[in-house]
Amino acid sequence: MSKTPVAELLDAERARFTYGADYNPEQWDPAVWAEDARLMQEAGVNLVAINIFGWAQLEPLPGQYEFDQLDAVIDVLHAHGISVNLGTGTSSPPAWLSYHYPETLPVMPDGTQRFFGGRQAFCPSSPVFREYSLRLVAKVAERYASHPAVKLWHVSNEIGCHNAYCHCAVSAEAFRSWLRAKYETLDALNTAWGTAFWSQRYAAWEHIGTPRLTISTGNPGQALDFARFSSDELLGLYLGEEAVLRELSDIPITTNFMVTAHIRSQDYWAWAPHMDLIANDHYLDNRLEHTREELSFAADVTRGLAGGGPWMLMEHGTSAVNWQPRNAAKAPREMLRNSLTHVARGADGVSFFQWRASLQGSEKFHSAMLPHAGTDTKVWREAVELGDILNRLGEVTGSRVVTDVAFVFDWQSWWATDLDSHPTGELVYLDQVHRAYNALLAEGYTVDIVAPGASLAGHRLVVVPSLYAVSDADAATIADFVASGGHAVITFFSGIVDEDDRVRPGGYPGAFRELLGISTEEFFPVASAETIALSDGSTASTWTEWVTLRGATAVSTFVDGPLPGHPAVTRNDSGAGSAWYLATHLDPAAFRALVRAAADAAGIAAPETRPDGVEVVRRRGDAADYRFVINHTDAAFDLAATGTELVTDSSVGSVLTVPAGEVRVIRESR
Repeated sequence: MSKTPVAELLDAERARFTYGADYNPEQWDPAVWAEDARLMQEAGVNLVAINIFGWAQLEPLPGQYEFDQLDAVIDVLHAHGISVNLGTGTSSPPAWLSYHYPETLPVMPDGTQRFFGGRQAFCPSSPVFREYSLRLVAKVAERYASHPAVKLWHVSNEIGCHNAYCHCAVSAEAFRSWLRAKYETLDALNTAWGTAFWSQRYAAWEHIGTPRLTISTGNPGQALDFARFSSDELLGLYLGEEAVLRELSDIPITTNFMVTAHIRSQDYWAWAPHMDLIANDHYLDNRLEHTREELSFAADVTRGLAGGGPWMLMEHGTSAVNWQPRNAAKAPREMLRNSLTHVARGADGVSFFQWRASLQGSEKFHSAMLPHAGTDTKVWREAVELGDILNRLGEVTGSRVVTDVAFVFDWQSWWATDLDSHPTGELVYLDQVHRAYNALLAEGYTVDIVAPGASLAGHRLVVVPSLYAVSDADAATIADFVASGGHAVITFFSGIVDEDDRVRPGGYPGAFRELLGISTEEFFPVASAETIALSDGSTASTWTEWVTLRGATAVSTFVDGPLPGHPAVTRNDSGAGSAWYLATHLDPAAFRALVRAAADAAGIAAPETRPDGVEVVRRRGDAADYRFVINHTDAAFDLAATGTELVTDSSVGSVLTVPAGEVRVIRESR
């Protein structure tokens, strides 16, 4: 499916970014709405998401529909020139649904039920929920499909954020139906799940359940398939609403993904083809060691889901959130840097949760464009300034990020890697992904994030972190890329199992043995506090393994630890290219040096010299390049450049000074 350009949603005479927020007018007296619309104009807002949690307002009792309030809100926004991203209202059902149909409530792995009072209190497989939710979607679409303010349909909201996995009887039956469609026979299922182990063999479909809590560790094949089923079931919710909207409207349709460190339940590679445009919600997670770097990673993943094209940032925070153990407010200029980092990495739309800070409810301390303290605030002034900057950057919309480096990321391998009973519990997939990405980011390389098996054409280097579960065909894509002259960096615990979580015999790293020219016979993980010296003077941690060279050469070896003298990093020439293997977790400086060496070998031009904490990303348009320089440091930075700086609307002769904490965007003619 071709994607709808984000900028085209506005029907503008010139290219413009979408800019706005979730707006929840039902929380406010109607007298406030006109003032909100006036302030939105002042801030440069041109698109707001409404009716996201509107079900209880639109259908307070079964079959009783009340649209007058939503009619009035849409008319007020339209009168002020503000377009609408209209939610279908199905993200949280009203109280009457669970009262009349308690079987729609979700069940946890321990068999206990959850109740009404939060959000997403429903089983994704429930036919009752689907019936009533689709009835609401039809009513909303019939009423608003022709309204000139409505530019985008917003299906549900953050689908699966809280209720991705349900273990009720309805879900179990849906899981069995999914398994029948996938395997067709019980023999095929038993083979895939390895049920000969621990007397787990199934002789009847009805004996199969969801992977509830067990007295010991469970079956990993069952757990992996349940994760796949759950992602598909949630996608089914989207597709059901999409079908209704397609029948009644020709307005583009999307939903907001959650490409972020703490949500992993959806395989968005499978979801992306069904979206008219790709939209993401992202919030800084201050529980992470490298918060800013994770923001850049999430933006690059979202651009990958958009096929390299522009995408929409549907939600992020002007300042603090309300759901982390410690909800840190953003420092001055941090919100601007965060927002424009997303823009640098492909976003053509920027929105926040939410417009006006709530006075009640569990999100009353979540930041907003218009905070509790009003307009005489840092947050408001920066929100207005960001709207002005995006207006000046309008010509950037439609341009694309271009890079020579690909980076393989996979939700299914994430699920499989983080199952229990592995060599060490300290090997966490996303940690390994972030470490590899952060090495590239620190060296100044921009990456295209791709799914396993995706074409690597147009790239010179591919980085593959801990791709534990991989099919033979997807592994062959990387081997063929190297044979044709590409270069690859593959890190430990890759290629170990196939898509059924079945170990490949003959030595690790399984699917990549021949490409890498090595064979590993045994893993020797080490304690997290232990540091291992390497022969090149660097250090490593977390992991070692007994590597035998089968054509590769050792770049470095272990000096101490469990395996002194054994290879730690290897390189193997394969066809016209080369592949590096990291049999340990390198320290950050060594990881950076290795990706730099691999990029040099691949013939990739070295990024411009800049201090750590300065990001330089280029978007390429039809007639010009746009170089984003994001200075996260507390010191000014001088960059060699010529062109026009768009944020300050000034000419750049040879050197551009980027002040501490600021962002500059240079138009460079080609």
